[in-house]
Amino acid sequence: MQERLVEIWVGVFVVIALLASLFLALQVSGLAELRQTPGYQVVATFDNVGGLRERAPVRMAGVRVGRVERIELDPQSHQARVVLRIDERYDSIPVDTRAAIYTSGLLGEQYIGLEAGWEEEALSAGDRLQETQSAVVLERLIGQFVRSMGE
Repeated sequence: MQERLVEIWVGVFVVIALLASLFLALQVSGLAELRQTPGYQVVATFDNVGGLRERAPVRMAGVRVGRVERIELDPQSHQARVVLRIDERYDSIPVDTRAAIYTSGLLGEQYIGLEAGWEEEALSAGDRLQETQSAVVLERLIGQFVRSMGE
């Protein structure tokens, strides 16, 4: 009987460990936020988004204010059209805010960084960020360096 009780407790411990591992994996991957958080959509266009992915964070002053909802090619301008979902609690972001694609660390994930402008008017649903800076592509920089060294 004592041996059976130990086996049950070991089984309970293993199940709890598996659930904790699953929870940790979902939190780290960002898949835990599958439900759509309340907020508003803003559009930004970039010449090159590099390795930016959907669900990448949107940060302002280091604080996550939203996520990348969709990335698609604009058929008229042939630029990348990025739809951002900004959390509803950040409803006072100036309309002349600038968006740039940055990389966390040397080879980390890419995210969109917002730099506030000076306008009094705030962004609202459907607005377009006018000033954007594309991703810095490491291969392009290396190619330019090699080309300049050869000249």
